Amino acid sequence: MSHQGSCHCGKISFSVSGEIDSLTECNCSLCSKRGGLLWFVGRDQLQLKSPDGELPTYRFNTRKIAHHFCDVCGCAPFSEAPGQDGRLMAAVNARCLDDVDLSPFKIVPWNGRDH
Repeated sequence: MSHQGSCHCGKISFSVSGEIDSLTECNCSLCSKRGGLLWFVGRDQLQLKSPDGELPTYRFNTRKIAHHFCDVCGCAPFSEAPGQDGRLMAAVNARCLDDVDLSPFKIVPWNGRDH
C-alpha cells in the first residue's frame, strides 16, 4: 500500500510504501514540542516528490538525525538517520499523511528524552 503525504502548504510532498502497524510517540525535547506521531520505515520506502534541495534540516544533540521541515509552513513531515543496523531509516510524521485515520493504530511511547 502507498500513502501520500505533505507539509501543510504542499512544498514538501512524498509517498510512502508499506503498512502502518504502529506509531511511535517520542518525548524528546523536539518531538514533544512539534507533536508528531512517527511511523518508522526504511528510507527506500519514502519517495520524495519535491526536490531534495528544498529540504531545510535541523540537527541537535548528537546531530545524527536530520529533522526536515518546510521553510514556508513550518511542518516537519519526516526525519532520517541510520538505524541500529546501519540501514537508512525515515521517521514519517503520520499526521502529515493524507486521508489516513490514525485512531485505530497502537501508539507506542518512546523515551527519547533519556536517550
